[in-house]
Amino acid sequence: MSFLEGHRVAVLGDMQERPLTRYLASLGAEIGGPVEGASFVIDDLGLEAAAGIGIPDSAVHVSVTPFGSGGPRSSWRGGELVSSAMGGALRLTGKPGEKPVKEAGDACTFHADMVAAAGAMAAHFARGTHGKGQHVDVSIQQVAMSRNVNGVLVWQFDRRKLDRAGQCIAYGRAKVRVIWKLADGYCFHALMSGRLGAPANQALSEWMDETGIDNPMRDVDWLAYNRSTLPEDVRDTWQAAMAQFFASRTKEEIATEGRRRGINACVVNEPADVLEDEHLRARGFLDTPSGLPERFAVVREGATSSAPAIHAGKRSGPLSGVKVLDFAWALVGSITTKTLGDLGAEVVKIESRSRPDLARIDVQVSASSAESLDDKPWFANLNTSKRSLTLDLKKPASREVLNPLIDWADVVVENFSPGTMAKLGLDYDSLIERNPGLVMVSGSVFGQTGPLAQEWGVDGTGGALSGRTFLTGYPDGEPVIPGAVPYGDVIVPYVMAGHVAAALQRRRETGTGCHIDASMYEICVQQMREFLASAKSGERPQRLGNADPAVYFQDVFPSSGVDRWVAISCLTADEYERLVAITGPEIAEWTSRRTDYAAAEELQAAGLAAGALQDCEDLLERDPQIAGRSALWDIDHAVLGTFGHIATPIAFSADRLAPYRAPSMGEHAHEIAREIAGLSEEEISRLEQDGVFK
Repeated sequence: MSFLEGHRVAVLGDMQERPLTRYLASLGAEIGGPVEGASFVIDDLGLEAAAGIGIPDSAVHVSVTPFGSGGPRSSWRGGELVSSAMGGALRLTGKPGEKPVKEAGDACTFHADMVAAAGAMAAHFARGTHGKGQHVDVSIQQVAMSRNVNGVLVWQFDRRKLDRAGQCIAYGRAKVRVIWKLADGYCFHALMSGRLGAPANQALSEWMDETGIDNPMRDVDWLAYNRSTLPEDVRDTWQAAMAQFFASRTKEEIATEGRRRGINACVVNEPADVLEDEHLRARGFLDTPSGLPERFAVVREGATSSAPAIHAGKRSGPLSGVKVLDFAWALVGSITTKTLGDLGAEVVKIESRSRPDLARIDVQVSASSAESLDDKPWFANLNTSKRSLTLDLKKPASREVLNPLIDWADVVVENFSPGTMAKLGLDYDSLIERNPGLVMVSGSVFGQTGPLAQEWGVDGTGGALSGRTFLTGYPDGEPVIPGAVPYGDVIVPYVMAGHVAAALQRRRETGTGCHIDASMYEICVQQMREFLASAKSGERPQRLGNADPAVYFQDVFPSSGVDRWVAISCLTADEYERLVAITGPEIAEWTSRRTDYAAAEELQAAGLAAGALQDCEDLLERDPQIAGRSALWDIDHAVLGTFGHIATPIAFSADRLAPYRAPSMGEHAHEIAREIAGLSEEEISRLEQDGVFK
């Protein structure tokens, strides 16, 4: 389906090759032409610079800039390195105690463009409601900050700060190694907690035994294993043995025997590996004229409904009136429905106490406990603007509540492993028998089809397979985790939300729903597109540290203070000459005599892109631009009280956002059964006694 067929996008500034432009083109929009008569206008200039261009009132005007439109730093020079620095992402990438290193490619810019895509499509839907265009404003700095939910929370609650994790991922207070050197490359492998990780962890232990490795994990009770609480000395012993084991394996063995055994591992691909990937080939992802990715999700056209496609919404926001049934239980789905809810949709979250949302059980801060499902600020941040309905879907009587909700919904969101919804009788084909015009969106690591569709995967899997991990690090060192905070998990939701909003507007026009299949692997590959192009031309892209082929000079330099740094970018030789005229030839010597803020402000005053590598304390307590953009929403939580929640980082000029707190487990079960499902108090009481609301 071409959601934007008949719509034209006018492109201002240097947006022609940006991911946002590709995204809109992938939905069928015509790219180019004058501002006059355009349905969409996109720019990297900002609202102030675009003033006077004559953008039509009916157009959706989208600006994506380093610091956003308006505010004391809106005119600051940016770019990927500086935006990443000021947004808090850059200081978290690299090895502890060493100079930070940027993620491969324009990671923060790509993320911001996907956020802008969701904002543009939400404003497009709103235009279908009230007939007005509006300005959609996105700050790359704010988007970079929004990734670091965990860092923001541990600072607010415990006054702790995340650090660079090297080849590890930080889980709560623990750092767990996930990048391992093989005999001929690297792999990504994670020991996962509890029943979700137990079979794979056991499979690894058994493989280690078979190879004769001295295996300290031989008799571990994997159902009781908790990655966050394992004693550090025990972890060190385990990881030493695992390092010895992986060093004796090859990439081919991990991709074949490892997969057959079901261990939680995948190869850290180079771009050339991606181009030859059988799964991508089976899904036709690279079947394009250029051989480079174009689509951001697969869309399957559905049935046509005669039911009304426009509702009168009670909430404010561009998606007011949209009704969402949320089956999500992990980050991708939760952030998708948070985005839809924050933008005005009415969201009902289906939960189960037997399999709670992962964010309800992950203890990250001292205010939370393992005993409660309602005291996690991590869950609270990811689930604003939703109501909670607990249902035991294995009980047939649950259909008395669920079926009316299916009839009620415009959208169904899920991020289970492919096939799970079908086992529950809730796959797309089953759902549209009841609700033909439904828009369903499924998010998974590999997508709903292809040889790897049923395979294990997490956020790091997408990074490893796409080339992001291999290309992040210094040229003379090993790859490091590209960011100590999630990436694929936070990118995919905006693609999903954007497609949903576009599909809903298309349904208004045609009455036709659809099923949207979003693959984290494919979307991460989209971010690596320029490196795939290099590989296609016969090059072998390697790690570049903080350098960028499109930038004349850039790097991170030490400033005064402990672990304080300043990022500097010079697009041209002229800018570099101006930099050296200020700093002298020894740039690091000049920056080290100044605070990071003083150095950045002096260089910005001279028209050069520079910024401090901020941490969460800096962002929350010292940054006037972040404060001015309301990057945190102070929301009163039922258990934790009032604290700052990460805002969905999109500013709309016409539609006001009014988020509300995340729900306690099952808080609205009876209310939803009564008000939406239309059940009587006697029926609700019977279902309660039968254990349906669990």
